[in-house]
Parts: sequence; structure tokens; C-alpha cells
Amino acid sequence: MKTLFIVNPRSGRATAALPAVRAFAARHGAGVTLTDAPRHASALALQALADGCTVIVAVGGDGTLNEIASVLTGTAATLGLIPCGSGNGLGRHLGIHGSVERALAIVRAGHARLIDTGLADGRPFFTAAGLGFEAEIAARFNLLRRRGFARYLTTSARAFAHYTPQSCLIEQGGTRIAFRTFTLVVGNSDQYGNNSFITPGARVDDGLLNLTAIPPLTLFNFPPLVWRLFRGTLDRDATVVRLCAARFAVERPAAGPIHTDGEVHAAPARVEFAVQPASLRILAPADPKIR
Repeated sequence: MKTLFIVNPRSGRATAALPAVRAFAARHGAGVTLTDAPRHASALALQALADGCTVIVAVGGDGTLNEIASVLTGTAATLGLIPCGSGNGLGRHLGIHGSVERALAIVRAGHARLIDTGLADGRPFFTAAGLGFEAEIAARFNLLRRRGFARYLTTSARAFAHYTPQSCLIEQGGTRIAFRTFTLVVGNSDQYGNNSFITPGARVDDGLLNLTAIPPLTLFNFPPLVWRLFRGTLDRDATVVRLCAARFAVERPAAGPIHTDGEVHAAPARVEFAVQPASLRILAPADPKIR
């Protein structure tokens, strides 16, 4: 199998992982190339397909994964993943986490599995997409030169004091729910990353997406909601809207930002979410509990 590693040196631990990636590639006859600008990973993945690569490995965070996976969706090529970002939600969901050596072993001996692709306003996502506070934080976080979970928390804390929740109309089938939301996410996997389970129970291979809408935060509901987020029990909180379907629409008062796997885009007031079942091949552990 002709294999290419695409490394985003700006992503978290990718630079530290590069020597191990280069050594592995040299042993197995694979290529290694580095990105040097936003969207460069997509261009490199397109060229790799044209060159006959059948396995393309993303070395970086969720944004790098999104750029490459978006190109591979619907093709016969297989995605490999060396998670090096701040969250690594899809990697954790699939059991691809831990050391770089473990992730490389999965590239060498893992099984290719078909997973779903989500679409938000027509833009692909593989972990989560959303609007509200999380889109605001994604925009701020992407401007930072140094990232990481600690920087994500401090950025969130600074933005929280100035953020105003939005009134949204959530539509699914014949159901319409008017809801004032702090943040709203549609997940393909069950977590953002760092074991924060925003859409507990979600599966990447069930042909469905999972929506979670969080109400405005107060001094009283904030601690239990955060506790449930990391315990994977947000679905047990009666104040949280939880839906599971192949399609959703969310209408907000005005156009604004959305994010897809942490990458921010302008979107209209009405945002359509849909799923493309079994559309991406990805290398995962041979015996994972794929959710």
C-alpha cells in the first residue's frame, strides 16, 4: 500500500512526533510531507490521491484530520491517524490515543473501518460541529500561537463573561423545539476530546447524528453540568435537549459562525445538519469497542 504521512507542525505535539513518524516511514517505504498553511493538508491529500496513495495518515489535531478526511470521504483510500492536537475527540472515540508509537502500530496493523461523515451547512465534520459559545471559543482558540487543553480552558473562561446565549429553533422531522441555548453541538463521535462526553451514546457507524443543546449557565447548574460532561451522563439531565437523527435544522436569530471539528466558518441563520453513512475508511485498533 502506498502511504503518505501529512504532518501539521503547528498542531500540538506533531513536531515532537515527527522523528518517530519519519523513522517509521523510512522503515515501511512511506512518504512524509509537512503542511505550511491552512488548507494545505487538503491540497496535499488531493495530490496524494492523484499519485496513487491508498493510505493517507493525518499527523495533527482535529483540524488537520478534518482537512484530510474531507478529501478522502467517498473514495477507496483509507485514513490513518496520529492524534497530536488539543482534544483528539475522534481518536479517543475510536481507541486511537496514547503514545505516538501506539498510533503508528495501529497504522501498521489496524483494521480499516467504515465510519459516517457529518455535514453542517454542507461542510464535512467527523467529531463534532456546533454553534453558540463553542463556535466563539473555536474562533478565539484558533488565533492562539500556543495551544493545549489548559489554554482552551483559560480562553473559555475569558470569553464566558461576555457571551450572551442564543434563542434557537431546533427542527427534527416533525418536531420543533424552541430553546435558549448556551451552546449547541451535533456530534458524530461521543466526545469533544479529553474525555469530555458532549454527546454520550453517539456512534460513528450508526448512520445517525446526536444533538446536544446546553441551557444558559448559572452558578447553580454549571458545576453539575460540567460533572456530567466528564462522567458521560449529560443525557440524564432534564434541562439539556438531546436528539438523535439523520438530519437536523437549527435556526437562530441571525447569521453567524459555526465550527466543524474546531474550524470556524460563517453560516446563515438556518443551519442544516445531515449524515453521510459509511463514507470514510479509517484505520482503528483491531479489536476496539467502536462506538
